[in-house]
Amino acid sequence: MLPTVDDVLQLDAVRRGQPHVVAGADRTGNRVRWVHVAEVTDIAHLLHGGELVLTTGIALPDEPERLRAYIADLAEVGVSGLMIELGRRYASVLPPALIAAAEDHGLPVIVLAHEPAFVDITESVHARIVREQFAELRASERLHEIFTQLSVEGASTDEVVRQVAALGGHPVVLENLAHQVLAADAGGCDPAELLSAWETRSRAVRPGRRTGYDPASGWLVTMVGARGEDWGRLIIDLGAPPSPRETVLVERAATTLALGRLLDRHAESIERQAHGTIIARILAHAYSDPQEAAARARALGVPLSGRRLLGVVLRHRGPGPQAPPAGEPSALAEAAAAACRDARLAALVGVLDEGGPQARVGVLASLPARADVETALTEVATRIREQSGDTVMAAGSVVETIRDVRRSFLEAEQVAGVAARGSGARLFYRLPDLRLRGLLHLLRDDARVQTFVERELGPLLEYDAQRGAGLTRILELYLEAGRNKAVAAQRAHLSRPAFYERLRRIERVLDADLDDVESCVSLHVALLALSSVRWERP
Repeated sequence: MLPTVDDVLQLDAVRRGQPHVVAGADRTGNRVRWVHVAEVTDIAHLLHGGELVLTTGIALPDEPERLRAYIADLAEVGVSGLMIELGRRYASVLPPALIAAAEDHGLPVIVLAHEPAFVDITESVHARIVREQFAELRASERLHEIFTQLSVEGASTDEVVRQVAALGGHPVVLENLAHQVLAADAGGCDPAELLSAWETRSRAVRPGRRTGYDPASGWLVTMVGARGEDWGRLIIDLGAPPSPRETVLVERAATTLALGRLLDRHAESIERQAHGTIIARILAHAYSDPQEAAARARALGVPLSGRRLLGVVLRHRGPGPQAPPAGEPSALAEAAAAACRDARLAALVGVLDEGGPQARVGVLASLPARADVETALTEVATRIREQSGDTVMAAGSVVETIRDVRRSFLEAEQVAGVAARGSGARLFYRLPDLRLRGLLHLLRDDARVQTFVERELGPLLEYDAQRGAGLTRILELYLEAGRNKAVAAQRAHLSRPAFYERLRRIERVLDADLDDVESCVSLHVALLALSSVRWERP
């Protein structure tokens, strides 16, 4: 960053001349690009602006009009200031016409009471400028290294925004073209205050250039996009005009964000990332104040305060905790978000635990006080079923505050875990819909239930483990078919005689009568409990 006139006045080479500002004291923040020694009056046409002009004044005219013209020419070309040594041309004071003209044009004028060595001043200032320029170059190089590394590592949007806030020391917000906040880092400030009435405030800020500073808001704003298609704006809340380094910072970060979105074509959208981050942080109690979560959600267009909140989980239907196919959770999240929009249901929709075996879609629905929950869930579930086929949608209980959202989601998780293993055709599931299977799922960690399973099925499980006979699956098919042997044999892809022989073997191993209703009920309950226990363990 270039030094200011004030900075120059603090240099030892200048202080030895006992400098005193006699005009334009409110403009000493002007940046000094270079120092130029000139003893002629017609020097302005040789300057480019930003110079600090040093002179003894020996060639300055006596006529007030010519002095005023001299000052006007310097001001017009944009010099940063005029420094005049006393003692040669002027003994102790400058001509009133010169001072008045400088005040009128806002040009700082400094007198040096003692004779300095101009060469010392020029060397000191130029050395300072070179150091500052070198520091800016090193800082720019460092920013390039940091954001290149973020691009190579595929850093998330949140990580890029966090880096900008850490490097700049100011709050940072990434928004979409609808002025909804996709990611934000308050930089130590109050997040709720930063995001308060965000859309209204943001719409009023239009710098007019791709990167620009808005003095009214104190925001440094740059567009984010690639290939001629902008999709958002990156904003640093500076509160003061930006330095060159801060401009480089915001533009380099915007490039990283645009490149990340361009390269990661199969990843979930940034909107889904933003939604998923808020949901995950609510579930982890990561927000010290629920109002911060409300402010972040409101900045995304989803009100949470004063609403009825409902946790919903969507996941693929499957028999165990294997990872879903690549891209499936993201596609399901986009389908769920579209379904919520079509149903006019305000909701946060994002992927939770993406990439892991428990990846699923979380939906935090926000309903007005008089909205009918069943109707809203039916509309959304119908649209999701049309788009995504055989998926399971599970809903928790309605809660009234953000603090209780976690409870609603935990209930939805439990319901989804049980429903995903079944073959039911419901549009969505809630805890009362699961009946016995749901009860056993809730009690799966109870030692008494586990003891019951071992007592009922232990010998058969050991037999299968030793011989790989698969008799436990045969028993399960038989009981699920309502003890209809012909149907069960068909589902097992076995001939009837072969299937019947396996049933007789099961009876011998368990010492049980499979024609006895009570025995079959007990075995069926044990199988359901075993399934819940096994499915929860990787």
